[in-house]
Amino acid sequence: MITLKDIAREVGVSISSVSLVLNDRDSGRIKPEIADRIRRAAEEMGYASNLLARGLKTRQTHTLGLLSDQVATIPFAGEMLAGAQVAAWEEGFLLLLIDTAGDRNLERPATTALLQRHVEGLILASKFHREMELPPVSTPIPTVLLDGRPKDPTLRVDWVVPDETGGAYAATRHLIDAGHRRIAFLTIETPVFVARELRLTGYQRALTEAGIPVDPQLIVVAAEPSTVAGREPAERLLSRPDRPTAVFCFSDQLAFSLYQAAHRLGLRIPEDVSVVGFDNQQFVADSLLPGLTTVQLPHSAMGAWAARQAIARLRGADDPAPKNCLMPCPLVERTSVTRPS
Repeated sequence: MITLKDIAREVGVSISSVSLVLNDRDSGRIKPEIADRIRRAAEEMGYASNLLARGLKTRQTHTLGLLSDQVATIPFAGEMLAGAQVAAWEEGFLLLLIDTAGDRNLERPATTALLQRHVEGLILASKFHREMELPPVSTPIPTVLLDGRPKDPTLRVDWVVPDETGGAYAATRHLIDAGHRRIAFLTIETPVFVARELRLTGYQRALTEAGIPVDPQLIVVAAEPSTVAGREPAERLLSRPDRPTAVFCFSDQLAFSLYQAAHRLGLRIPEDVSVVGFDNQQFVADSLLPGLTTVQLPHSAMGAWAARQAIARLRGADDPAPKNCLMPCPLVERTSVTRPS
């Protein structure tokens, strides 16, 4: 391992001179040409500073800890990590990740492990929008919830979630603008998903504002947001003699099940039934034929917001009140929607 002493010997200067230069404290103390030689030698020799040791002295490690509950192992949600990592890097911070694989028993020791490594801020990431509990933290540090809200609303913590209601409203409005009036909603019954009620609200609001009565018979429920769970309710919905001309689906996987049901029943998308999904899930929405019009979950933008908000707290953000962000969910138009025949 290359040390300051090695660099000093190579350049022919004192160790203290090398330390001043590599800690960016050389201005007015070290001649510029010597500082350049020290930096060049450090780079050529592959020197890596001991940030942990420096952090113990300055109490600033420029490291954020991110604790996730399977986000790292699910490609669908992994963009949150990418967004947080890029944003942290741009601000001069390193992101240290621990994924608990969904095991609640690991949350406490994982949090302790991050704190023992002197992270300055903590991001708690959920694989889907839900209410979250905060793990016990002995030393208060800036904490941001990523894709989750605090289960205890009195907790003073920052959080960011997708605007589920706004996304569902945009999806339903898109179908209305295409001329549809009989618009079904293929949703889920699993109560753990906060998005269930929020997306239903957006669907209903769009219909009501357009003067279209909300028909409970057109709201069909699957056990969970998976393609397998959606097959039976999707086929039941499309088999009705008064079938809808369009269907808004809670998830892209449920939309996939609707595609399958339409194929089995000899129906064409979008000529016989238009379809809009939610998530813009890679390898699903962009792979179906015809391409699925859907709502984008802003995973990358949420991850970036969480990292920047934690760093803003560390830098003494002026407003001490907790901040929360409803990240917009834009509509991604493909070819699964047309005017009703």
